[in-house]
Amino acid sequence: MGENGDSGHKKPWKYIEKQKLRDTLTPMQFHVTQEKGTERQFSGQYLKFDKNGTYRCIVCSNELFDSEAKFDKQGCGWPSFCRARDAGITTAPEWSHGLMRTEVKCAKCSAHIGHLFDDGPKKLGGLRYCVNSVALNFESNNDGAAEKEDSMHECMK
Repeated sequence: MGENGDSGHKKPWKYIEKQKLRDTLTPMQFHVTQEKGTERQFSGQYLKFDKNGTYRCIVCSNELFDSEAKFDKQGCGWPSFCRARDAGITTAPEWSHGLMRTEVKCAKCSAHIGHLFDDGPKKLGGLRYCVNSVALNFESNNDGAAEKEDSMHECMK
């Protein structure tokens, strides 16, 4: 038994109490990740962001996307990626706004990240992960933007 009378085992991420998340996340981060909300188009901090590193889940820090997979989808208004990290995300069908879409969720904590569309770069499978900046946290590789310039838009090559 743990010191609080419990079994001593930590709960999986999906069982974190909503109030704890409300206390940890900003109101917009909570709305997007826990209530399947969406940030305003063209408002996200990572839309035009071009540093070299890893995008992580804002809730649990799970690795979701590499910067090399990020590309600019003209007119989209949200960060776009052509592929996710292995075991970083899961997808699920979602009926919303009168459409059947594919929801993108963190594989570790099930936080809503965004949606998956089939209008990405064709030569890499045609997928586009359209994500909310507020659902992400960026971890720099400390290599600077110069190296990213060489590998940037790998999805578009």
